[in-house]
Amino acid sequence: MDRRGFLQRASLGALAGAFAQTMFASAQGGGAGASPKRKKTRPNILFCIADDQSWAHTSIMNDPVVKTPAFDRVAREGVLFRHAYCCAPSCSPSRSSILTGQAPWRLEEGGDLWGTLPSKFPVYPDLLEAAGYHVGYMRKGWGPGRDEPGGRKRNPAGNRYKNFEEFLNSVPEGKPFCFWFGSYDPHRPYKKGSGRAAGMDPSKVIVPPHLPDAPEVRSDILDYYLDVQRYDSDVGAMLKLLEQRGLLDNTLVVVTSDNGMAFPRAKANLYDFGTRMPLAVRWPERVPGGRVVDDFISFEDFAPTFLEAAGLEPLPEMTGKSFLNILTSNSSGRTDPERNKVFFGRERHAWCRAGGLGYPSRAVRTHEFLYIRNFAPERWPAGDPQPIGRWARGFGDCDDSPTKFYMLDHREDEAVRELFALAFDKRPAEELYHLRNDPGQLRNVADKPEYAEVKQRLARELERWMAEIKDARALGRGELWDSYPYYGGHRQRK
Repeated sequence: MDRRGFLQRASLGALAGAFAQTMFASAQGGGAGASPKRKKTRPNILFCIADDQSWAHTSIMNDPVVKTPAFDRVAREGVLFRHAYCCAPSCSPSRSSILTGQAPWRLEEGGDLWGTLPSKFPVYPDLLEAAGYHVGYMRKGWGPGRDEPGGRKRNPAGNRYKNFEEFLNSVPEGKPFCFWFGSYDPHRPYKKGSGRAAGMDPSKVIVPPHLPDAPEVRSDILDYYLDVQRYDSDVGAMLKLLEQRGLLDNTLVVVTSDNGMAFPRAKANLYDFGTRMPLAVRWPERVPGGRVVDDFISFEDFAPTFLEAAGLEPLPEMTGKSFLNILTSNSSGRTDPERNKVFFGRERHAWCRAGGLGYPSRAVRTHEFLYIRNFAPERWPAGDPQPIGRWARGFGDCDDSPTKFYMLDHREDEAVRELFALAFDKRPAEELYHLRNDPGQLRNVADKPEYAEVKQRLARELERWMAEIKDARALGRGELWDSYPYYGGHRQRK
């Protein structure tokens, strides 16, 4: 299969607690107008999130190298979503949107990497805990960042546990649980050569079209695959533990990632390899399995979905929409005509530009087009070329890696020159990609006369969405994201 074919297939805390308790009482029949369907047993919720995995890299998506039996099982026995997108291709803001059910651009410092998530924004673990759930997490919860400056006494994902078994042993009899498994895999650094040493075949790697096809790149991808498999193995062990305890069938299991692979033009970028995520959901007691859905799912949709599954009403300020109706249906393909697009963006990622500036962008993705608006095209999208902080060779919004260094060292080679420019050079204020003709999103057609109408329509939709969610960029206060404290250890911030 060639690359093109692959891509184509391919004080509010207390208030929130009181609100959750009231809604739960109503849902259980304690209030007038309680819906009969909400009297069903509340599910346990297991949310599994990888750290830097793109949508294409699971075996059920026909990758010929990586093996992901746990993800594949959840997808086969539940629902495989082929168009799930993070709200930002950066760890902290992506997780902020998951936890709050809101677009990151409403969450102040929660929209930056290495910031904080202010406590005035309720998170679903707190709401579920107030409604009687036992909550916790292991490894990477919300972050990276600091909880205390935002007024929180614990990680927004809940209380921390050493492992899943310890958490299960702590669940009181008769209580449902909500658990967040935040893997550190497949985040860099990788052990160089580990994928090949594990027996993976570099000749079978499908190199994404935005990367050069070189032995160094293929080997780097194998190392990434090995870490993807380690994450999947951990998920499989958790499923086994639930099965042994008779808890699996009434557990809403979600397996996904926070943002794309840590390679050039992927993580911290608004193209598919940065924003399009693996997503499989299983809950046999209410979700018919064996389905593949192509509706757009945004990460801000998780929190309202979990709340509705637990018999609660999503908070009014949540911009996400529950997709429980899709999960509990028998439908496949495109099922909800309103889910025909998705919005996402980015602000400051790493500290890699003079003055700690970010690269502000917003985008709208449909099945046919990707439109991106870059608000500061004079800035370098991957970070300043000169070294800043720990980025010895510059371009700090792209994680240091053998692939990055290969592209830097071979930037003048004929086979690398254009790909290097796509990953590291400055970009125009507007980008438009026709996905049917260009699934790899390599050819910007924003300045083509034949696409003028499409560009204008998508630009209006993006502006309307930004105004509706009260995005600070739409309110003339976008500079806020460049001024928030950065807690990532840079010497210029305290």
